[in-house]
Amino acid sequence: MKVLKFGGTSVGSSKNINNVINILVDYSKTDSIACVVSAVGGITDKLLLAGKQAQNKDDAFLETFNAIKNRHFDIIKELNPENNKAILEFVENKLESLKSLLEGIFLINELSPKTSDKLVSFGELLSSFIIAETMKNRSFSADVKNSQDIIVTNSNFTKAEVDYTVTNTNIREYFKSANQKITILPGFISKSKLGEITTLGRGGSDFTAAIIAAALHVDQLEIWTDVSGMFTTNPKLVKQAYPIDKISYQEAMELSHFGAKVLYPPTVQPVLSLEIPIHIKNTLEPDAIGTIISNKETKSNSPVKGISNISNIALLTLEGTGMVGIPGFSKRLFETLSQEKINVIMITQASSEHSICLGIENKEAETAKTAIDTAFENEIALGKIEPIIIETGLSIIALVGDKMKNHQGISGKMFSTLGKNNINIRAIAQGASEKNITAVINEKDVKKALNTLHEQFFESKTKQINVFITGVGNVGERLVEQIKQQKKYLKDNLKIKLRVVGLSNSRHMIFNEDGIDLKSWKDQLAQGEKATLQGFFENTKSLNLRNSIFVDVTANKNVADLYAQYLKESIGIVACNKIACSSEYNNYKELKELSLKYNAPFLFETNVGAGLPVIDTLSNLIASGDKVNSIQAVLSGSLNFVFNNFNDKTKFYDVVKQAGAEGYTEPDPRIDLSGVDVARKILILARESGVKMNLEDIENTSFLSEAGLKSDTVDDFYETLIADEAHYQSLYASAKANNCQLKYVAKFDNGKASVSLQEIPEGHPFYNLEGSDNIVMFYTERYAKQPMIIKGAGAGAEVTASGLFADIIRLGND
Repeated sequence: MKVLKFGGTSVGSSKNINNVINILVDYSKTDSIACVVSAVGGITDKLLLAGKQAQNKDDAFLETFNAIKNRHFDIIKELNPENNKAILEFVENKLESLKSLLEGIFLINELSPKTSDKLVSFGELLSSFIIAETMKNRSFSADVKNSQDIIVTNSNFTKAEVDYTVTNTNIREYFKSANQKITILPGFISKSKLGEITTLGRGGSDFTAAIIAAALHVDQLEIWTDVSGMFTTNPKLVKQAYPIDKISYQEAMELSHFGAKVLYPPTVQPVLSLEIPIHIKNTLEPDAIGTIISNKETKSNSPVKGISNISNIALLTLEGTGMVGIPGFSKRLFETLSQEKINVIMITQASSEHSICLGIENKEAETAKTAIDTAFENEIALGKIEPIIIETGLSIIALVGDKMKNHQGISGKMFSTLGKNNINIRAIAQGASEKNITAVINEKDVKKALNTLHEQFFESKTKQINVFITGVGNVGERLVEQIKQQKKYLKDNLKIKLRVVGLSNSRHMIFNEDGIDLKSWKDQLAQGEKATLQGFFENTKSLNLRNSIFVDVTANKNVADLYAQYLKESIGIVACNKIACSSEYNNYKELKELSLKYNAPFLFETNVGAGLPVIDTLSNLIASGDKVNSIQAVLSGSLNFVFNNFNDKTKFYDVVKQAGAEGYTEPDPRIDLSGVDVARKILILARESGVKMNLEDIENTSFLSEAGLKSDTVDDFYETLIADEAHYQSLYASAKANNCQLKYVAKFDNGKASVSLQEIPEGHPFYNLEGSDNIVMFYTERYAKQPMIIKGAGAGAEVTASGLFADIIRLGND
C-alpha cells in the first residue's frame, strides 16, 4: 500500500488533475493506492469568503457561490467532455446544499466554528468525488471514500483532535476489505464522536494522509505539491534556493513552523514515532528527486539545513520593574493568551526578568493587548508594569539545522551578516537544542535578509554586488563597459557576482532588480523614466538589495549632498566626485562617521590620481602607525597635459581646447585651470592624513590672467585665453630661460597646504613627468629621506573608470 497526498495546486485545474491521474495510474501498476486530495486550489478561501459575506448580510455571497460552482463545473467538463451527466448531477446537489447553508448563515447573521467546519468541508468532498468519478469514466479501478466515515475526532471545531484508537481501527478495517486499486479520500475533514462535521485545521490534508499512513504502517508517505521538495529557503524570494535532498523530522517541523508551507507541521506527528519517511514530490515535475524527511542521519557540508520566515508578525512586550523576582507573571500572561486562543509563535525573556517579548500574528495583536492590559490592570495602575507594547509590520526569520549545535559561531555569522546589510533585529530567540536561531526583523527587509543569509550559508561563497550608477557620460560609459567585459572573470576568479541594477544620466534612469542587460543598456536608458536625484535614491532604497553600492560618476554638488541618505540606508558609496570629501570639514567627518555607524563603505580613490592607488596607500600608511610629515604632488592630469603640450610654437587656447576634447578637463576648464581641483585633492590627502582643514585654508596662487579669473562663462573664459596669450607665453618663456618645466604643484607640510604653478628644475622627480601623468611623494616618519612615490596616468576616462571599478571590487572582497 502506498499513501499519496495531492495539495490544492496539484488539483487546481483539469490539466493538473490529469497529471495526478497519470501518477496514480502509474503507481497502481505495482501497489494499491490511498490518495488524499485537498480542495481545488483557492476554493477553501472562497468558501470562507462566502461564509463571511453571508454573515455580514452581503448579497455578494451569491456571486462567490456562483464562482465556486462555475469553477467545479468547468473542471468536470474539461476532464469529462463526454459522459459527465452523473458527475454534474451529484455536484449540483452538493452545491445546492452549500447554497442552502450559506442562505442559512445569511438569515441568522452568524457563522459559528461548527458551521464553518461544515462550510469548508464542501471543498474536499467535491474535489475527491470529481477525481474518483473521472477515473472511473476512464475505466480505472478507483473509488472515493469519505474520510469523515473513518477519521473520528473530538468536537474542537476548526482544529479537532483525533481519536487514534477508533480512527486507526476504522482505517485498517476499511482498507482490509477495499477491492479497488486506487482509493480517493478527501483530506482535512473528519467527524466527531457525536457525528458532527469537524476539520483538522488549515493544512489538514497533509495530516489526513499522515494519519492513514501511520494506521497502515506503510513504508513511506508521499506529499505531492507544486514545488520539488523543501527548499533551502523560499524560492519565490531567493532565486538561488534549491531543494534539500534529505532532512530530519525535527528540521522539517522547524522549517514548517517558521513558514515553509510545503508541509503542515502536525503532519509528521502520526508518522514520527513509527519512523515512516515523508517524501515531498512535485506534481508538475514527477521525475524530480524531491525531499525525503526521515530519521536517517544525512551528510551535509553546512550545519544549516534551511532558512525560513513567517510574515505578518506583531511583537508584544510586557515589561516593568514589578516583574523582577515575582513568580507567576509568565503563567498569567500565557493563560490570558490561551483563553483568547492566540497562538504564540516566539518567546524571548531578558535574564533580568524585566521584560517578556512574544511574537504573534498581526491580526491578533489588538485582541491580545486588550486581554493582557485587562489581566494586569492592577499592576499597571500601581506602576509595577507598563501597558503592553505592540510593534507591527514585522517578520520572523529562522536558521534551522540539527547540527548547528556542533558548530561555533553560527549565530555570530547570522547576526553580523544581517548587520552588514542594515537589517535591524528587534528580538532574538534560540532554543537550548540549538536547532533553530530565530530573529524578528522588519517586514520590508525579509527578501534582503533571506538572500543575504542564503548567500552566506548555502552558496559557494560567491558574493553578489548590486551597483547603482549615476552619471553615465564619458567616464560612466567606460565603467559600464569594463563591468560588462569583466563580469565572468569576477565570478570565476574572485567569486563576485556583479550586477548593474540602476543607471542614470541627467535625463533618464532605469532599474532592473535582476540586473540590467549591459548589451543594450544605452537603448534601455533612452527609454527610461525621467531622472531625478531623489527619485534615483528612493528607487535604490526601495529595492532594498543586499550589498548595494551607489557609484557617483558626476561632479555634481547636489549628488554629493545625498551621500548621507545613502549611507544611512547602509548603501555603500564609490565616488569620483570630489565635492563631498572637499566640502566643509564637519560634513566630511559626518560622512566618514555614517560610513562606520551603518557599516556602509565610502570609497573615493579616484578623487586623487584617477586610477592610481594614492588614497589607499596613504590609508595603509596611517593604519600601520606611520605619520605623514609632508606631501609633494602633481595632481592634475589635465594641467600636466596642458603644460607638457604648451610651448612657444603653440597657443594656450588651442592646448586647453585639446585637453577638453580628449577628456582631461572638466566641461568647465576653469575648475582645473583655476587650481580649485588640485586644491580639493591636496585637501583630501591632508584630511586622510588626519589633519582638520578646509578648502579656504589652502593657499591657491593662480597662474590665470586677471580677466580669466573674472570671466563669467566658459565662452568668456575661452575668449580671455585668446586675448591673454602673451601672459601665458611669458610663463613659458621664464621657465625655458631657467631650463625648467612648468608644473602645477600641490604641497602639504606641517599642517599647511598650497597649490601653485612652479618652475621645476632638471633632475627633480617632477621634471620629466609626461602627458597627463600624476606623481605623489609621501614623506613620512618611515620614509623620511627617500619618499614613497606613486606615479602614473592621473587623468582620462579609462583610468578613472578603472579606479572606480577597483573600488567596487574592493567592496566585493570585503
